[in-house]
Amino acid sequence: MPQTEIKIAVLEAKPESSVASQDTLPCGQQGEVCVRGYALMKGYDGDPEGTAQVIQPDGWLRTGDLGVMREDGCIHITGRSRDVIIRGGENIYPREVEEFLYTHPKVGEVQVIGIPNARLGEIVVAWIRLRPGLRPEIDATEEEIRQFCQGQIAYYKVPEHVRFVTEFPATLSGKIQKYKMREFEIEARGLQAVEKTAMA
Repeated sequence: MPQTEIKIAVLEAKPESSVASQDTLPCGQQGEVCVRGYALMKGYDGDPEGTAQVIQPDGWLRTGDLGVMREDGCIHITGRSRDVIIRGGENIYPREVEEFLYTHPKVGEVQVIGIPNARLGEIVVAWIRLRPGLRPEIDATEEEIRQFCQGQIAYYKVPEHVRFVTEFPATLSGKIQKYKMREFEIEARGLQAVEKTAMA
């Protein structure tokens, strides 16, 4: 679009935080897609705090999308920054872990989320639906999945927990609702107090 700028910026904080580095990344590196220009909204009506979280003082809008810019200036969208898991200061992109887990011969579908952890901030959890005909804890185990990851992906990306499921929470249009998975894990593991501490 004319009079519109776009860049890939360093991602150092969750979208809920108003503090994030906006240094521009070189082509080929993944970061947050940011845009600036005359067509940009002025902000959320009656919500200056919400506006400050997404629009920087110099006019850049943080879209919440993750992407990589090619040398020709085209953008490849790779995920959502809201889904990024920050474990002990390390950024983990769920899609990357999911794509690796899909290479396991028993995995039919997988979704990766982060849940609160008192020591590390967040840890990785994988929800897995096995291929048809396979039974959880009989044909595949949590330990088997974790062992499959050892030495193949960075240690901090290996799921701390694996939950075998037959379905994922989704909208009527079929979009997976990861926030509901996170809520379920927090409730099931009694992490409400940890979540409040992490958000404070």
